Parts: sequence; C-alpha cells; structure tokens
Amino acid sequence: MGSFSALHWIVVILVVVLLFGGGRISGVMGDVAKGIKSFKKGLAEDDDDVAASAKPAQRIPQQTPVGEPSATRDEHKLDS
Repeated sequence: MGSFSALHWIVVILVVVLLFGGGRISGVMGDVAKGIKSFKKGLAEDDDDVAASAKPAQRIPQQTPVGEPSATRDEHKLDS
C-alpha cells in the first residue's frame, strides 16, 4: 500500500467539487480564513493583556506630615 497517485487525487477533487459545488467550497474557505484571523486577533489581545499585567505598579513614596510633633517632644511635655 502506497500513497495515492496524482490520478487518485484528481478524481477525489472532482468528486468533492461535484458534490459540494464550487461556490460552497469557496464559502467554506472564506469562513476558515475568518476563523484564522479572529484566532490571531485573540492571541494578540491576550499578549497585550499579559504585557499590561506584567508592568510593576508605581509606588508613591509616603511623606510624613509637616508639623506633626514627634514622640520625644510629647514625652518632654509630660515630664515638666
């Protein structure tokens, strides 16, 4: 048993075209192309989501309030 010859493939293609017609085959191929495009678009969107979530969050340095008394000043007031 070997692979099919060129004559076998031609007969198979002719039978498929006769059964389904040329218009239906081109419509199916168009649907397959749309599916591939939407799949690639989905992969690109997933890559963007991963890249956005991988960015580290910005840290804002905390500042101490100006004019707030320190604990040592309060302790001195209690002692006097």
